[in-house]
Amino acid sequence: MPAKTWKSELAGRLPEELDREIDLFEGQIALRKQGKMDERLFAETRLRRGVYGQRYDNGLRDDGTGPKPLAFPCGELTKGPDTVWDAPGMQRIKIPYGKMSAEQLDMMADLAEELSDAILHVTTRQDIQLHFVHIEDTPDMHRRLASVGITTREACGNSVRNITACQFAGVCNDESFDVTPYAEAMTRFLLGHPDVQEFGRKFKIAFSGCDDHPCGLVTFHDLGAVGFVEDGKRYFKVVVGGGLGAVPVVAKVLAEKCPEEELLPLTQAVSRVFARLGEKQSRARARIKFLMQKFGIDELRRLVEEERKLLREDPRWTDYLSHLSATDEEPLRPGGPLALDGAPATFRAWAETNLRPQAQDGYYVATVTLPLGDFSSDQARVLADLARRYTGDTLRCTVEQNVALRWVSGADALALWEALDAAGLGAPGAGTIADPTSCPGTDTCKLGISSSRGLTGELRKRLTVLADDPVTRPLHVKTSGCFNSCGQHHVADIGFLGVSRNVGGRKVPHFNVVLGGQWTENAKSYGLVVGAVPSKSAPEAVEVLTRAYQEGREGDESFQAWVQRIGKGTIRKLLEPVSKAPSYEEDPSYYRDWGDPREYGTGDLGVGECAGEIVPWVEFGLTTSEQEQYEAQDLYDAGQHQAAAAKAFASMVTAAAALVRHLAGQVRDEPSDVVAAFRRHLVDTELFFDPFVKGKFADYFFRAFERRKFETDDPEAVHALLDEARLFLEASHACYQRLGATPPPSAAGLIQPAAE
Repeated sequence: MPAKTWKSELAGRLPEELDREIDLFEGQIALRKQGKMDERLFAETRLRRGVYGQRYDNGLRDDGTGPKPLAFPCGELTKGPDTVWDAPGMQRIKIPYGKMSAEQLDMMADLAEELSDAILHVTTRQDIQLHFVHIEDTPDMHRRLASVGITTREACGNSVRNITACQFAGVCNDESFDVTPYAEAMTRFLLGHPDVQEFGRKFKIAFSGCDDHPCGLVTFHDLGAVGFVEDGKRYFKVVVGGGLGAVPVVAKVLAEKCPEEELLPLTQAVSRVFARLGEKQSRARARIKFLMQKFGIDELRRLVEEERKLLREDPRWTDYLSHLSATDEEPLRPGGPLALDGAPATFRAWAETNLRPQAQDGYYVATVTLPLGDFSSDQARVLADLARRYTGDTLRCTVEQNVALRWVSGADALALWEALDAAGLGAPGAGTIADPTSCPGTDTCKLGISSSRGLTGELRKRLTVLADDPVTRPLHVKTSGCFNSCGQHHVADIGFLGVSRNVGGRKVPHFNVVLGGQWTENAKSYGLVVGAVPSKSAPEAVEVLTRAYQEGREGDESFQAWVQRIGKGTIRKLLEPVSKAPSYEEDPSYYRDWGDPREYGTGDLGVGECAGEIVPWVEFGLTTSEQEQYEAQDLYDAGQHQAAAAKAFASMVTAAAALVRHLAGQVRDEPSDVVAAFRRHLVDTELFFDPFVKGKFADYFFRAFERRKFETDDPEAVHALLDEARLFLEASHACYQRLGATPPPSAAGLIQPAAE
């Protein structure tokens, strides 16, 4: 008798469409293994089901734990007819607006334990990710998830990603109305919809029930909807074209007053315009924010309005409005007052930061703090059991990588915390400076430059004391391992962005320090880089900044206002003592990243002469470029936007000229000559080319040259140019590191003498 399989075990129990999708994916895996399916096509196929490749060059942590080094990323095949994947990858699981049931959490705990490393990871988009998953196991994983109402369809790829929403929706004291049923309806309407299958890149949507708080973070989404009520009727302010990534853009208002019945057709019209007119060839410019920049918000609005008129009526646009209560939650236990008298001090500390009163008397939202967004399969089962006991199916993942339990009776809060604490989940500090956010960084991401998780783990140890101070407690610290901003560093009070530097011929992990971002008011404004510090000095940088803020703030001045008042020049001086890495001989620990015992990277040491080191001219050029960028930021802060734009472009010319001279000798300082030589010697030869970004940083330079008169006074456009200049400089540093102090013969053979 044939052995039972999950396919046979779950036959007839899965939604027909999902069952068919999973069978199709299983067949595509078999075809790819047989070499009968193109890898490029298969890559998009698996990504649309949330199956990612994963990095394996990061070694073990200092304590011997962590990811083990394996030779190949998921998706690379060996030669021959019996091909198999050589290493596991990552499975992203969509959790619409973060809501999950106890049964679903139990299932994911089982899958993490059986098919992964027994760790569940909460992302900044309210997803759950499992790492070290073998691709052969994913079809059965998808079947088991589908059996509890979860799909991984369109968890990645050129599609509508997981739709996020405020974790307090429906229980918030300040919301206009509960946006949960609208997020649910949008999720169901767009999943697999033919109008969202032809995008050039991903499309992210978020909901918020108010303008004031950050919970929805709509300003950096491709489409955001903020609910409000006027004359007793529900409306949404709809914004489009936001995004973080390498160069952040604030979303623009598409519709100030969209009636609730028009929300889905308006989104469908936006999707069709994006699918038809959005970039398809260059992935670097294939987000809707670039379409908005190309046409302007007024023309984009006109295009969407015209598209809306052409849409065929769809009953799904409004059917859900007749049963908005379908997503309502009911308390499991009677509400009651929160009893703090006589309670342990540790519970009172937790209650102060991790319990938030609901709009409903006697009930609270309890936020479970998850260091680095991780919790074990055993802890997941504890959470599921506690939900069954105290709250029902009201669990929600948060955008700050925690889990919230809603409808906790005040009378049950102490018992709930005691159970959480016994499971290692009772730490206080949720949403404070002691609860920093991080992307995966070099642990598992192929794009990671510096160890964001390693740094964030260290920050968690050191920042607890700052959470005790009411001045620094509300600050947000966020870390990204590369320029893509998955850790949302642009909207943090203090953000870190992973970069690399050469010190004495060796690579040293660094982080750019980003200040001036605003987390509140749906992430209202974005910060700028003020300088770079060695990775090992980043915790000291936070201490320097917070101490200066504590001592120098005026009245109840916010951190953003303080940064703006004292200026980035003053802040750079504050950071100077922690901005320089010691020599390798003085302290080799600076040449290793957090949590990694290996050297970050080595190169040939410079040859000393006359008690000094010979420094290649290119390094002086890159340093000058950085100084010019600081001057551009100071001009920007002073409101001199045109001058700031011109200085930012000048910094790009300086960096490009430094690389050209390093390779090909002299080049005239005229921007046109530098651009031509840079294109010929570094872009056409692909010496500047980075396979992860497809040359987009060079495009930043070329576009800046095309619009070099810089007559704009638009602060946002100049802000974007400053970001682009910084990224171009980082790419120039990376290019120089790849070339080495002496360009390799292969590079020399590709270049021609520069124009005289």
